[in-house]
Amino acid sequence: MSFRSLRPAFATALLCAATGCSLVPAYQRPAVHIPAEFKEAPAGWHAVAPADGQPRGEWWRAFNDPLLDGLEADATAHNQTVAAAVAAYDGERALLRESRANLWPDISASVGVSRSGGSGNAGTTTSAGKRANASISAAWTPDLFGGLRAAVAQNNASMLASRASLGNALLTIHAQLASDYLQLRGTDAQLMAYQRTITGYQRTLTITRNRYKVGVAAHMDVLQAETTLRNAQSQVTDMQRQRATLEHAIAVLSGRAPADLTLVAQQWNNRVPAVPSALPSDLLQRRPDVAAAERSVMAANAAIGVQRAALFPSLSVSASSGRSGQVLGDLASGGSALWSLGLTGAMTLLDWGARSARVDQARASYEQGAANYRQTVLSALQQTEDALVDLRSYADEADNLKASSQAADKVEQMTLNQYLAGTADYTAVVTAQNTALAARRSAIAAVVQQQQAAVALTQAIGGGWDDSVPTR
Repeated sequence: MSFRSLRPAFATALLCAATGCSLVPAYQRPAVHIPAEFKEAPAGWHAVAPADGQPRGEWWRAFNDPLLDGLEADATAHNQTVAAAVAAYDGERALLRESRANLWPDISASVGVSRSGGSGNAGTTTSAGKRANASISAAWTPDLFGGLRAAVAQNNASMLASRASLGNALLTIHAQLASDYLQLRGTDAQLMAYQRTITGYQRTLTITRNRYKVGVAAHMDVLQAETTLRNAQSQVTDMQRQRATLEHAIAVLSGRAPADLTLVAQQWNNRVPAVPSALPSDLLQRRPDVAAAERSVMAANAAIGVQRAALFPSLSVSASSGRSGQVLGDLASGGSALWSLGLTGAMTLLDWGARSARVDQARASYEQGAANYRQTVLSALQQTEDALVDLRSYADEADNLKASSQAADKVEQMTLNQYLAGTADYTAVVTAQNTALAARRSAIAAVVQQQQAAVALTQAIGGGWDDSVPTR
């Protein structure tokens, strides 16, 4: 390869070095279609911009449950998934500091003392000599073509992505804990309903037995009453198992061993907080996973500049100065002075396309990150639409099931009165009791589903993420 063929590359390198140009492509957020409004937004909901008025921070306080508030605070401080995300963020910050340090010279110093001696040809020992030396040196690689600055930009974007991933971990953990807690409290409400129902079944069994003893009721009625009671009691056992599983999950989410947490049953809080709407564009600002995806694209974009800079020559400067003497005291008052100054330039003339291949790899990584970002945005929109339709549907369902449960309770009481009066058989009583119990369970479950849909919507719109890092 002749020098003439290298002239264009050297000319480009000199121009870029002189002007301080950047080899990082101009960044633009990957294009993705964002609808003007949500498809499933209920009537009366409206878009809000900016999103500063949306619920942020401790969004779970809207459920007005102090115990839930305490568990969520414990999750922030002690959950190990969050702890791992904090450590990953700290590692990215350290990498950023390291890349920034590469922009500056490395300076080192050394001090040493040596002693030497030997033996002559006749086996006589020569006198030993002592020598002391001290030196200071510096080495620097000027960032002529922006490769180091591109690396700083890449690490900075990676650090921001890691911080957003931490926010996503917090949002996910808080949402999962709230969902499990609300389901546990709903299970408590169903257990209380079962206990009231079982008390009624026991009373009915007693009445049926008494009627059988006096010959008014058939023995089959007693067997049906016992079957209904036993089935309800078995359902209670299964629900207690489900509750224990939820309690174990809550303990781990809050950073405890399952044996260290006991949640005593309490009066059911069926509050469903109103969750405000948000523009789809606000998702790009509020959802931490969307922010993390975009910042990963920014890091991939900067990585292209890193690989482009590797196509150009590198220049390194080194300098050192030192003294050498018989003893350490000579270093300050005299002795031999030594110094050096060096300038080294290097450029790969032929690598068979390896470096250009790395540039292509960096571009491909950018395109991959852009596709992942678009998919994350689309998934965020889907999750929001799903949560909106769930919240609306469960609200209507809860109203209907509440009315159904109230009607079933009346039918149960009326049927029991007719049975006692001898105008209805016991099969009608069993049917009415089973229907009333199922209606009570469904009414409670619909409210719990409505509460969980509110949690899911809050998570979908990124509510509660304030881009802060938990203090450890």
